[in-house]
Amino acid sequence: MNKNRITTLFGIRYPIIQAGMVWCSGWRLASAVSNAGGLGLIGAGSMHPETLQEHIQKCKAATSKPFGVNIPLMYPQIEEIMQIVMEEKVPIVFTSAGNPKTWTSKLKEAGILVTHVVSSSKFALKAEEAGVDAIVAEGFEAGGHNGREETTTLTLIPQVRQAVALPLIAAGGIATGEAMAAMFALGAEGVQVGTRFALTDESSANEAFKQKCLSLNEGDTSLTLKKVSPTRMIRNEFYRQVEELEDKGATADELRALLGRGRSKKGIFEGDLIQGELEIGQIASHIKQVVPAGEVVNEMIESYNRTLVKLSEKTF
Repeated sequence: MNKNRITTLFGIRYPIIQAGMVWCSGWRLASAVSNAGGLGLIGAGSMHPETLQEHIQKCKAATSKPFGVNIPLMYPQIEEIMQIVMEEKVPIVFTSAGNPKTWTSKLKEAGILVTHVVSSSKFALKAEEAGVDAIVAEGFEAGGHNGREETTTLTLIPQVRQAVALPLIAAGGIATGEAMAAMFALGAEGVQVGTRFALTDESSANEAFKQKCLSLNEGDTSLTLKKVSPTRMIRNEFYRQVEELEDKGATADELRALLGRGRSKKGIFEGDLIQGELEIGQIASHIKQVVPAGEVVNEMIESYNRTLVKLSEKTF
């Protein structure tokens, strides 16, 4: 594959970024993806500051390639997290769930590349104004926290491409080289992949959670909790409790009380398939096997290249 703006910006071989997912994206997964030629991200959203620092240091020891940290800007100890990232000289930070203006200039002053995750053209323009280096546009097929607009990736990417000139990464429902080729046809220059990497050997998700995800059919995940923070999750017993409350017109506070603390940790990391919050993307129903992360990167590139050859033979 030739170089493009994403591979050049991040200093990587392939324009495949592993999403920084809570309870899945530790140093093992991030370093494995980076070593395979993509960009691995450590997910700070489920880590205490000292845990994040440990993962950054272990990732440095496990790879000489670029890697980054994904930081939700609504993280309660954001000052400490950002300080650690700057002290450890992490080369790349992906920010999400908040205003990119808050931290972009400080991170860039520290020599860190900043990419922001958005769910609409409106927020893409705000990110561009904030001075970020690249944008991830994520459709509502994605797992975990999501945009309220429910815009699909297929619809979102060409509109964001038209709105901003920055390097653009597509996310949401992408797990194959064929999907990657489709995103490139729409104007993306890279893809961010979550669900496919969450279900790999190096993912820190619980084995029971991984196996549950492999058994899913189409329609077994739904976007819910819109009054709190829209989240795509598996339709399990906890989901049904949320649905019941929402049907009764529950307030945001009532929903937060049901959520409590550590609900996603209970589901994804500890493997409670009944009462846990099981966050995963729609594309999980397409995935049938847990494999090493490096194999995912290689297969995506091979199928991407095969797809381009196939399409070149189908001109009209």
